[in-house]
Amino acid sequence: MAGVTVVTGASGGIGRACVREFARRGDDVALLARGEAGLEAAAEEARAMGVRALVVPVDMADADAVERAVATVEDELGPVDVWVNVAFTSVFARFDDIEPAEFRRVTEVSYLGYVYATMAILPRMKQRDRGAIVHVGSALAYRGIPLQSAYCGAKHAIQGFHESVRCELLHEHSNVHVTMVQMPAVNTPQFSWVLSRLPNHAQPVPPIYQPEVAARAVVFAADHPQRREYWVGASTVGTLLANAVVPGLLDRYLGRTGFSSQQTDEPKPADQPANLWEPADGPEGHDFGAHGAFDGKATARSPQQWVAHRYPQVAAVGAAVGALTGAAWAVSRRR
Repeated sequence: MAGVTVVTGASGGIGRACVREFARRGDDVALLARGEAGLEAAAEEARAMGVRALVVPVDMADADAVERAVATVEDELGPVDVWVNVAFTSVFARFDDIEPAEFRRVTEVSYLGYVYATMAILPRMKQRDRGAIVHVGSALAYRGIPLQSAYCGAKHAIQGFHESVRCELLHEHSNVHVTMVQMPAVNTPQFSWVLSRLPNHAQPVPPIYQPEVAARAVVFAADHPQRREYWVGASTVGTLLANAVVPGLLDRYLGRTGFSSQQTDEPKPADQPANLWEPADGPEGHDFGAHGAFDGKATARSPQQWVAHRYPQVAAVGAAVGALTGAAWAVSRRR
């Protein structure tokens, strides 16, 4: 059902793909981020699908600016039905090589940005007693990896924040829902624009999924927000299960492989932008789009996601097959 959806971090990557996916189904969309070139390009893509698209440039780390942005969206497009928190920044570096101000900035954008947005939209949704908030998370919300201490810390914080707010809404018997989508490695432009102190070009740890896989999961979660969280990709499932069962073994494995698996064989470009303090599009207005530099290595489908989105049907079929198998075995035994 068409409505009004807000996507933060909408100028590129998963946020950009989410804008397209919500617009494709007929939602009016509000696009929040700092990079105006990417925002305008994303808005044009949405308008080409016949929906209204509102660009609201904002730094998600500024709580007052986020509050004003929410008011602008509801004044221009109407009550928000779905809010998607995606915006983030990061630093690729050993913990020893990150400055305190840099770590704080990652935390303010990637964690507190979710908090400030939820603070601004949740009272409005609760007053209407309807709405869904989707937090885009990561397998790294449970499993920290080397070279991403600030980002992993923020994702872990979001997980705890999400669970706390969800419990409060359940206590209130509210018809407003919050859910979280734990993502795998995704082919987004972040690996070409985050502040990096690695010697070589940063890369997502394979297997890599295209941002459209992530966006479809977000839309599904927005339509089914009663579930506390969704896992996307077999790699996410495997990582979270392994971390629950043998976390110490995973520590040692990542200690051996986590440095090399997050870098290509190519040196980092000398002119690579860094979006920590300023948007990466720069004064020339470069639009990075939704996809990163790894189209040749990324898959556009996830069988695990197909099953997860049809779990009741798959479970029913499995139960039926099991019952038939059991009946056939019983008949063969009698014979």
